[in-house]
Amino acid sequence: MDESKKEAALLYTQNEDNVAAESDTVGRLQVNVTANVGQIPIENASITISFTGDPDSATENLSTDSSGQTETVDLRTPPLQYSLTPNSPMPYSEYTISVTAPGYEPVIVSGVEVLPDVTAVQNIEMTPIETAEDTEEIIAIPDHTLYGDYPPKIPEDEIKPVDESGEIVLSRVVIPEYIIVHDGVPSDSTAPNYYVRYRDYIKNVVSSEIYATWPESAIYANTLAIMSFTLNRVYTEW
Repeated sequence: MDESKKEAALLYTQNEDNVAAESDTVGRLQVNVTANVGQIPIENASITISFTGDPDSATENLSTDSSGQTETVDLRTPPLQYSLTPNSPMPYSEYTISVTAPGYEPVIVSGVEVLPDVTAVQNIEMTPIETAEDTEEIIAIPDHTLYGDYPPKIPEDEIKPVDESGEIVLSRVVIPEYIIVHDGVPSDSTAPNYYVRYRDYIKNVVSSEIYATWPESAIYANTLAIMSFTLNRVYTEW
């Protein structure tokens, strides 16, 4: 964990009075827990929520109901204005979620982002012990695209070659059930491919590209742009 996140966690845990003086804003978080085999809801899973960078600062202890869901809890966040103004400090709080359940391997998800005045939903899939490798699964969510330091997008040629074998452009626009996500640069044939449901892919991209605190019209506009870009990729098979 980098020093900036450690300092953010310490700021929240050791100086809550100062944070409250700056802003009383809170966000909400709900956790959904299912088995990764059959998507069965897991009841009575134990969940601990702590500040990322300070695992001893447990803020909430929850359990799931028969639907595999926790209650929605309030968590402290930075001021709302941070997510509405460019070049502001980190506009969200980062939390770590630890999940245990009888018969399943433990799961730890760090870097869960909670923004003020909105509800974050974290889905967690657990692996049955008989099919697992007897180790806890650790998932680290990277910084948000608008806040983190990422390399620029790889430039693309405006005109694509069409001398490849097979159908290049589909006969009609198709909304697919799944999107194939290549986990690496296009030229890396060793990178794995993941099949992600179209709805989940769009939701994941939206939550990574924009903030849920933005005006509703801005969220709609960005979502439509992301859907258009994705469907163009499918339509042209590029």
